[in-house]
Amino acid sequence: MANNSIIVREDSGVRYLHFSTDWVQGAMRIQRPNALELAYTREMMAGLLLRKAPWPRNALLIGLGAGSLTKFIYHKLPNTQITVVEIDPQVEIIARLHFKLPDDPMRLHIIIADGAKYMLENGKTFDVILVDGFDKSGRAGVLDTLPFYQACRARLTKNGLLAVNLLGHSRGFKASTECIAKAFDGRSLVFPSCNSGNTIVFATGGEPVDASLEELIVRANHFNKATGLNLLPTIPRLQANGALVEDRLIF
Repeated sequence: MANNSIIVREDSGVRYLHFSTDWVQGAMRIQRPNALELAYTREMMAGLLLRKAPWPRNALLIGLGAGSLTKFIYHKLPNTQITVVEIDPQVEIIARLHFKLPDDPMRLHIIIADGAKYMLENGKTFDVILVDGFDKSGRAGVLDTLPFYQACRARLTKNGLLAVNLLGHSRGFKASTECIAKAFDGRSLVFPSCNSGNTIVFATGGEPVDASLEELIVRANHFNKATGLNLLPTIPRLQANGALVEDRLIF
């Protein structure tokens, strides 16, 4: 199915969203519509390892796509209020028609707007900001600039975290990670790349992230049981990447 360059297709029980190209913008396993099918979306929720529960109380998502992160938070973290900013109204329609996006204005607020402008014009703060916005060519545009990341920092609560999906194989990857680090005074962490080539960067401007290896494992086991999200494989990858110093993750 195609709609103004938005393509929905199915393969082996998985429904995919594309923007005019082979580039996958989102995916949903039809038998498990609220699970995180793509590895990078699971990694974007690794903030659950970095903060103590109950967290997050509210979440801002820049970019809706197939609604995978939105649905996961909505169904698996029932105490979290969700705001999504999506620039293309057709994406919201497709997400509702084909990807089971919930309709609950009490908990889920969809705003059709430019994500960068929203960050500059609205003053509400969030416990987590998840940035996953790309055009049909895989470009983030103004969502990958120093002013945007500085605006994100200003919109985080004291224990807030920013999570950004970057394309690890892109030519601008190093500049992007440096830009995030500059906006957050070096308090950022580049997670090891997923098999897809996506790399997730976390950053905080408030309370430091300080978690022992034991705490990370306990939290991972908790959320695996509570939500079905298995973040345990992320921990040895962080160890291998040198992110843990003396069995502690601090930034």
